[in-house]
Amino acid sequence: MNAKSVQTLVVLLDKEISLKEIPYFRGCVVHSMEDANILFHNHLGDEQLRYRYPLIQYKRIGGKAAIVCVGEGTEVIGEFFSQTDFHFKVGEREVDMGIDHIDAKRTILQVWDSDFRYTLRKWLPLSSENYREYGQLEGISERCDFLQRILVGNILSFCKGIGVTVEGEIKCVITEIMDTHSYLYKGVKMQGFDVAFKTNISLPDYVGLGKGVSLGFGTVVKKYENRKNNNE
Repeated sequence: MNAKSVQTLVVLLDKEISLKEIPYFRGCVVHSMEDANILFHNHLGDEQLRYRYPLIQYKRIGGKAAIVCVGEGTEVIGEFFSQTDFHFKVGEREVDMGIDHIDAKRTILQVWDSDFRYTLRKWLPLSSENYREYGQLEGISERCDFLQRILVGNILSFCKGIGVTVEGEIKCVITEIMDTHSYLYKGVKMQGFDVAFKTNISLPDYVGLGKGVSLGFGTVVKKYENRKNNNE
C-alpha cells in the first residue's frame, strides 16, 4: 500500500441522542445550512445519490450526537460551524446543542508487520444475497471466516473511497463476536454485529465500515489498554 496520511475530525456535541434519532440529527445539520455541501448529505438532486464512501458521518459517541469528518470532509465542516445556530428539532423534540469537544487526528493508512486491535459496533455486513449464504453455514468457524472476508472487503472499500490504493495484503481476524442485534436500515431489517478484530492495517478511530456508515453503523474504535470503548 502507498502510505497515506488521512485527516479525521470528530465533532462531539453536548446532547444525547438515540440511535433512532441519528437520521433526524443528520437532517437537522443539513437543513441548518443555506446550501449544504454535497458531502453533508450525499445527494446529487432529483433523488440521485452520490455512490461513494461518505466523508461526513453522523454518529452517537458516548451517547452524544457526533459528526465524524474524513479527508475532504474535514475541509467543509467549517460551513456547518459558520451557518448553524445549534438549535435543532431532532424528531419531535427541540434541542439546543453546543460543542463538547473537537478531536483532530492524522492516521497513516498502511499495511504493517504488526497487528492493531479494534472493536466494530453495529456493523451491517450482510446483503440480502450473502445473508442467505451466511445462514446456510452451520459451523461457527465457517461463519467467522465468511465475516472476515467481508470485513477485508469493507476495509478495501474504505481505502478506495478515500483515495488509498492497497498494494499489500490486508489480513483480518475476528477475535470475538460480542453481540448480534437486528436493526432497521432504510426500511429493511438487517442483522448487525458487535465484533472485536485484529488487522495489519492502521485505521482511524470512529470511521465507518460496511453499510449505513453515514448514519452511525459499523463504527471502528482502536482498543487501547485502560481505555473504555465509548462508541455507544
